[in-house]
Amino acid sequence: MVGIKDVAARAGVSVATVSRALNGHHGVRPETRERVLRAVTELGYRPNAVARSLRTDQTRTVGLVIGDVLNPFFTELARSVEDTARHHGYSVIIGNADERSALQDHHVRTLLDRRIDGLLVSPTDGGRDLVRDAARAGTPIVFVDRWIPGIDCPVVRTDGRAAVHDLVSHLYGLGHRRLGIITGPATTTTSNERVAAFRSALHAHGLPLPAAYIGQGDFQTASGRRAAAGFLRLSRPPEAVFATDNLMALGVMEELRSRGLRVPEDMALAAFDDIPWFLHTDPPITAIAQPTAELGHRAVQSLIELAEGRSADSVTLSARLIARRSCGEEEGSRH
Repeated sequence: MVGIKDVAARAGVSVATVSRALNGHHGVRPETRERVLRAVTELGYRPNAVARSLRTDQTRTVGLVIGDVLNPFFTELARSVEDTARHHGYSVIIGNADERSALQDHHVRTLLDRRIDGLLVSPTDGGRDLVRDAARAGTPIVFVDRWIPGIDCPVVRTDGRAAVHDLVSHLYGLGHRRLGIITGPATTTTSNERVAAFRSALHAHGLPLPAAYIGQGDFQTASGRRAAAGFLRLSRPPEAVFATDNLMALGVMEELRSRGLRVPEDMALAAFDDIPWFLHTDPPITAIAQPTAELGHRAVQSLIELAEGRSADSVTLSARLIARRSCGEEEGSRH
């Protein structure tokens, strides 16, 4: 078997230099690193990951715990995380919490047991103690999209408040006055922020938000159907509904179609989190788009900085409204 001494001999450097080059040490000159990598390729050398982790106390592996792998937002986020991590020489282990707190804790515990170098979390519940304890113990943690208040960890997120105000102004301009909303779980920061922004935007236009126009959801399709059914039982249903998640918006469309109703003629519809499906529904759905790939990219960069002993700041990106025909308007993008 080819060993590290063989690589060192082929590259004309010491074993220590090969080790530093393969571990991304900043003190290795670019031309030296290139010679080492060329020798690795020519000889087919494969470092022993277990031995290296014991020697350096690093596994070059990070964990990612997401809310729901079936949600296209999280699918795109996970791909961006994996692509960026691989570019920096890290592997990713993904845990799907399925929007369940107990399952989230299971994945976090399993990842910590595997001695990961850091953890990316989009938490399903702001009250879980395991993530708090891991952060207090010094585990490098970065929150992505959602976060847990009170934990001093970097947060890489999108601020969608301005885009929600743009949406309400857009709906108001189209003549809609009875506006409803479908929330996510009350324990998630993103849902709370979107509801607060929606309420603020309605107030700015002199519009009320009756309790009957607030549908409780859980960021999954079935809850969108249930909320839409509840709205339709009202004597005066909302003219337009804002689903704070893409899957719940699809649930609204399913419920309306099951009753022979149409979007936007019988009820206008908009969603937070644009996904490719929304271009192919009939009609295409108005949505607030996050820079999802950039979220994943920046989150990995922040986590690697923490894992390698540097400091990392929180990052806030901006969302934008994409107007389509589900609210009765012409298609177009609004920033």
